Amino acid sequence: MKRMIKHALAAGLLALNSLGSAWAAAPAPSSADKVLIVVSSEGRDQGKTRPGFEMDEFAQSWLMLRANGMAVDVASPAGGPVEADRYNPKHDYNARLLADTEALAALRQTRATSGLKASEYRAVLIMGGKGAMFDLPKDPGLHQLLRDMHSQGAVIAAVCHGPAALAEVRRADGKPLVEGRRLTGFSNEEEQAFGKTWVAQFPWLLEDKLKAQGARWEEASLMMPKVVVDGQLITGQNPYSTTAMTEAVLRALGREPVARQPYKDEATMTLAQQWLAGDEAVEAQLAAKPEAYHTELLAALGVYQFKQATDDATRRQALSLMRLAEPHFKHEMLGKTMAEAKQSLATIVHHKP
Repeated sequence: MKRMIKHALAAGLLALNSLGSAWAAAPAPSSADKVLIVVSSEGRDQGKTRPGFEMDEFAQSWLMLRANGMAVDVASPAGGPVEADRYNPKHDYNARLLADTEALAALRQTRATSGLKASEYRAVLIMGGKGAMFDLPKDPGLHQLLRDMHSQGAVIAAVCHGPAALAEVRRADGKPLVEGRRLTGFSNEEEQAFGKTWVAQFPWLLEDKLKAQGARWEEASLMMPKVVVDGQLITGQNPYSTTAMTEAVLRALGREPVARQPYKDEATMTLAQQWLAGDEAVEAQLAAKPEAYHTELLAALGVYQFKQATDDATRRQALSLMRLAEPHFKHEMLGKTMAEAKQSLATIVHHKP
């Protein structure tokens, strides 16, 4: 279980299957509805030689934007072909993307950020993946584009490690773009749990850098979805925040997102959020149709949240998630961690003055 969970969470690929997404027919795009997706050029050898961008994030954003009638350009610091980190092509959104000739052509021929004009786009969405930590913060073309888009009132969005692109950008008055702004991104806690392969080579930790630039940092529990909207700045904490971030962008552009069926991992995360908010009906809902959810994802969230916990409230939350998953997902590590969590909390209660 440890190897399965750690690899899946580290890559943002915990979902083993996806529900089919029922997209409504998309309206025809117009030039006034053009948006930009930015990805890292860093990737090599599916992330083994150099880290790249997250395909899950790109696929979800691309499909949702196109389904809502948006024209989409794809750009990268170097331009030309880009390479994603290893991903599961069987996930529904990735399978859809791989069958989309327009999307594949866009990834083979990304536009160089240095040749773009802010006036072409109503919004920019910056994808994550650890490659974003290396080339996006030092790309002057991207910095100028983001500065100009900010000045023009365009929507600027970023998910996971994508906010690294904002860290060195200055506004027209010379102050950091993120100063005083509410935002989120891949947290130090998440980096500690899943970033060991490349983190030693990062120029800085994302959370630390953005706080140092005056950002008002917000975060959810480890790997839980979170989106922060501060005017025209929209950020998502981790890969599981991508769909909500993209929907927030669409709403900021005056569009109500078309109806769709949530992906299986997305439905699971919603279930977890409802459970932690005190919705006891979730237990019966899961028992009635366990195949509609990733019970291994619920277990993984509980296990890793407990391993990273530094306070009793987080330990209780982690144990609650593990208890929700346990009737439907049996594994030695899950049982062992649950016992450890119970003992830890019992010891705390026993010694409480």
